[in-house]
Amino acid sequence: MGKRIISRARGKGGPRYRSPGHRFAGKPSYSFRGDATIIDIIHDPARVVPLAKLQTENGEKLVLAANGIKVGDKLSVKIGEANNGNILPLSAIPKGSYVFGIESQPDSGPKFCNTSYAIVVSHDPNKVILQMPSKKFKDFNPNCLATIGTPANYGRQDKPFVKAGQLFYKMGARNKLWPRSSASKMNPVDHPFGGKTKPGTPKTISRNAPPGAKVGSIGARRAGKKKK
Repeated sequence: MGKRIISRARGKGGPRYRSPGHRFAGKPSYSFRGDATIIDIIHDPARVVPLAKLQTENGEKLVLAANGIKVGDKLSVKIGEANNGNILPLSAIPKGSYVFGIESQPDSGPKFCNTSYAIVVSHDPNKVILQMPSKKFKDFNPNCLATIGTPANYGRQDKPFVKAGQLFYKMGARNKLWPRSSASKMNPVDHPFGGKTKPGTPKTISRNAPPGAKVGSIGARRAGKKKK
């Protein structure tokens, strides 16, 4: 019989768990311009970074909160100086600055580094180069917006989850399947990697393999360590 692995079981009968999206605060965006006042800093169950509620000319807006801002501060969006918490195009942010909530394309909203930060490395006429948290360099459109500074709650990993119950509630709020047994800890009937041989089968598998065996490196071009 085929193995009822997790990736296959998820597609049978719908999802096991539906995310409580009705409790989420909302989606941050940069769809406004000018000065704004911070009227509140709220927690969003769907995120690890708090959201700042701004009062603008077009009503209330939500953005990712930068470390060090507080209620009553003034922020500038798309115009203004390169101060902490302001949202400016990458072309207007000096080299060496920390940024987060970076747009992938102009007017796309924050997509990159929503829980960490990147560093502005250099400016070119047609691109701005950032050093990402992975230490790799990535090119962006100079008109992409980003928030200056580091995200609030960046020290969240300093305090561990002492009790498993607290981590269980965190995973449930984000629609994560937890706890999940490692594939190599399963029995051979439960997963292709199960058993004493661990995994006992090559991790490279054909893209045309049946769903019960389609695990590991699917359709990999090569395997093993990369030679320098």
